[in-house]
Amino acid sequence: MAIGTNSTRAYSAAHFVLELDQTEIAGFFRSVEGGGVKSDILTYNMGSNADQWHQLGKPKYEDVKIQVGMSMSQTFYTWIESFFAGKVLRKNGAILAGDFHYKERARREMYDVLISEVTIPKFDASDRAPCYMGVTLVPERLEFAAGSHRDLSPHVAALQQKLWTPNHFEFIISGFEQATRRTTKIESFTIKQQILEYKAGNRRNSTRVPSRVVFPNLTFFVPEADAKPLVDHFTARVISGAPPPPTRIDGAITATDSDNAPLCTISLYGIDIASIGPDKSDSTSQDIKQVRVDITVERMQFQYAQGMGQLA
Repeated sequence: MAIGTNSTRAYSAAHFVLELDQTEIAGFFRSVEGGGVKSDILTYNMGSNADQWHQLGKPKYEDVKIQVGMSMSQTFYTWIESFFAGKVLRKNGAILAGDFHYKERARREMYDVLISEVTIPKFDASDRAPCYMGVTLVPERLEFAAGSHRDLSPHVAALQQKLWTPNHFEFIISGFEQATRRTTKIESFTIKQQILEYKAGNRRNSTRVPSRVVFPNLTFFVPEADAKPLVDHFTARVISGAPPPPTRIDGAITATDSDNAPLCTISLYGIDIASIGPDKSDSTSQDIKQVRVDITVERMQFQYAQGMGQLA
């Protein structure tokens, strides 16, 4: 008796692929979490009978969380740009699981998918490990399907791989270019959009609708020797109560590769300094004395460097 066939043999999922609009391979990504389906268990009694009956409720679909680098397709990053801009853009797609030999072994079909969160990793001048952007996908409906065993390896060569490390970045705030040019670290931050559920009648699946996009405050660190313009601005605005400047303060974070070519830019609008203070000090440390700055940001815009990671 045969122990197993190619279609039933257990495998180790070594490669994960995002497919968009049923046909386009949007790229390989590092990891995937969630994407399950569950149902509430309803319990009820009848009269004086001590027995309990269980009944399954409507299906609930878990969010899908993926970690991606800078080698996805232009279509995917355009989707990210639309999310930052607050535009409702739904996608149909699938998560493909491939084995070590790049053969598609399983897939999860997703329909009317919205983005609910994008997490930008930290930027740190002392960290050279690869970094990844976290994206949370919210499907309105999800189905499991068997893999087609097609070969996914041709798409590896078609994608221009770009290594993204947190130590290559540029950060500027208009009017404070000299103070921020030597920024040593920017903490990770997450842009969020709550997804609301609308349940109508006896429909098995609820309709999911996005609410407004919420942009977080940012925290960054600069050498104390460069911090005077930032301290002076905070003192005038908060301590002395000076009115805001006539023009709003803008800025930008640009992630670059090892050749200083831009990978993506996150533009920041409506900046003001909310908090400033010295970082932790230790007499036994030889680290450069730094100042921690918290800024509030009214709006952000994501722009992917054209042509990088684009499918051939």
